[in-house]
Amino acid sequence: MNFAHTNQLIHETSPYLLQHAHNPVNWYPWGDEALDRAKKEDKPILVSIGYSACHWCHVMEKESFENEATAKFMNDHFINIKIDREERPDLDHIYMDAVQAMTGSGGWPLNVFLTPTAKPFYGGTYFPPVKAHNRASWIDVLEGVRLGYQDRKHEIFSQAENLTEHLLSANKFGIQVIGNSQENIDFEEAQLITISQNLLENADTTWGGFGRAPKFPQTFSIQFLLRHYHFTKDASALKQALLSLNKMIDGGIYDQLGGGFARYSTDNEWLAPHFEKMLYDNALLVCVLSEAYQLTRIEKYAQTIEQTIAFIERELLSDEGGFYSALDADSEGVEGKFYTWSKLEIDQFLGIESAWFCAYYQVEDQGNWEHTNILWVNNSIEETAELLGISSELLSVSLEKSKKIVLAERAKRIRPATDDKILLGWNALMNTAYSKAYAALGLPAYKQRAIDNMAFLSLKMAKSDGSWNHTYKNNQAKLPAFLDDYAYLIQAYIHLQEITGNGDYLLQAKALTEMVMTHFTEPETGFFYYTHAQQTDAILRKKEVYDGATPSGNAIMALNLHYLSMIFDLKEWDLQASRMINSLQNAILKHPGSFGVWASLVQIIQAGTIEIAIVGLESKNNLLPVLNKYIPNKIIQSTETNSNIFPLLSKKETKAELVFYSCKNYACKTPYFNIKDFLANM
Repeated sequence: MNFAHTNQLIHETSPYLLQHAHNPVNWYPWGDEALDRAKKEDKPILVSIGYSACHWCHVMEKESFENEATAKFMNDHFINIKIDREERPDLDHIYMDAVQAMTGSGGWPLNVFLTPTAKPFYGGTYFPPVKAHNRASWIDVLEGVRLGYQDRKHEIFSQAENLTEHLLSANKFGIQVIGNSQENIDFEEAQLITISQNLLENADTTWGGFGRAPKFPQTFSIQFLLRHYHFTKDASALKQALLSLNKMIDGGIYDQLGGGFARYSTDNEWLAPHFEKMLYDNALLVCVLSEAYQLTRIEKYAQTIEQTIAFIERELLSDEGGFYSALDADSEGVEGKFYTWSKLEIDQFLGIESAWFCAYYQVEDQGNWEHTNILWVNNSIEETAELLGISSELLSVSLEKSKKIVLAERAKRIRPATDDKILLGWNALMNTAYSKAYAALGLPAYKQRAIDNMAFLSLKMAKSDGSWNHTYKNNQAKLPAFLDDYAYLIQAYIHLQEITGNGDYLLQAKALTEMVMTHFTEPETGFFYYTHAQQTDAILRKKEVYDGATPSGNAIMALNLHYLSMIFDLKEWDLQASRMINSLQNAILKHPGSFGVWASLVQIIQAGTIEIAIVGLESKNNLLPVLNKYIPNKIIQSTETNSNIFPLLSKKETKAELVFYSCKNYACKTPYFNIKDFLANM
């Protein structure tokens, strides 16, 4: 790297921002210094948003931001601000919406031009250094914006005002349709059938998943279908859910050697991913795989959970107990180089057993992707063994031995960079994943990791006033936490209580929920803003409702409110959750692929919640068999002594013997005194 230049990003902790700290572009972080300078010098602002694992962000940096002449033009005519979208998702959401409104598409790198008052008026994504593929060159874009700002400033300011008004208007969803709901909403089974049918209409019944390339995991849709089968025995729902998981596990999107999933596939067959590995994707996939295993007991899902968690702990776990954010797509400047192979390399490593390895993992002389090979599976071990004329047992032993050899050779390569910032929300998602993996597989190490990670988060990222920070690195926590952070954290506390029986976690969840209700709620709609009321450095407070790559903070808060309303007998919280769902009811029914978490809450409400209480001296030692059973519509608490804090545990038997209660609305069936009878009647 050329260190001839150093800009204001040198003082940041974000790996993405630090990657640009020695560009000749005079980058600033988002903040008063840059915004005040834009006003003082009457210059337009260029905001460039990306993240460290983004391939095309690296490409544009090399082509344009490291170019001396381009940088001089940018420095002369613009105030240039770099933003890590993972540090400031609030700003990314606002300016992504603006670019999508202007161009009809979005992505990263996101390059958007603002007035000195931070209102957007023009933007796009990747721009090449010279005009190509119907894209203007970056320098032409810069010159066009410069001339426009110089000669037609009034028009630009008017356009910025209109676009900002559009963003504000789009942010007012739901107000007209919520109505005056004062009671819980009743959902019919027919609505859930409609949601399932709409998901299946968009399903790829050959390769799994939904829609066409680029294909994302869509774990929320898979979860809905697993639960739909559980509640209705609709075999088509289960078939598509399992097909999707199987094809992803067998695909190049899954690291066949080291475990862990890449962000998405560029093709319909899950062969070629963009190779970045994100913490949140792997957390969400562990969650849905845990449910799939509980439902089916298919060993493939247990193995994938264990391999994925092993990858997380090997490559994304900090010494302090937090989880890093991502691994880069590129190494040595080439996308996927760390993960791909020539057949010649494999032959050299494996010798005579290479033929079997290459047959199973589809390794070809000419390559199966851009003249190199991505390991993926298109036939089962049994099918491949039959083609090779050997036993499946012999092939399995050979493959395990060969995988270890090839993985050891890969370890000698130059590794992709690690984005080592620790994000509260993504860590909370991973914490929930550990809880769900423990519930499914019963491995004590998973429970302990969840406990330890939560202790780390509360020690390093919680503040004395009850609020939390969003990001942590180098013993420095900063930036106010966003709605997603709090929603995922509350959810993690809920799951952690389920696997430990520690009621203190529920008290933490309640306190955080009260804080969110105070500082994030929009009273007119019942929804939550993305930012804290005291955070004022963005042009508007957005409300996010779509379940995208990560779940909507509003959807998770609705789930949390529904769950905690039963734990603490707070009917007003359940009413708020119902109000939120009611306002989105049509969208959930028509577009469940974008509202998958919301749809899962509709399922739970329609099915009714099973309230499980385990009471007695051995209560916590009997949690695991109950957790292991697939009951997606449950709340569960356990106690050794009477507890008046929690209505479900109040006035229950507290003698030495073990007692199992199954209740609805605190009305309990005849208790059971041994786990076998209890589980047989669940």
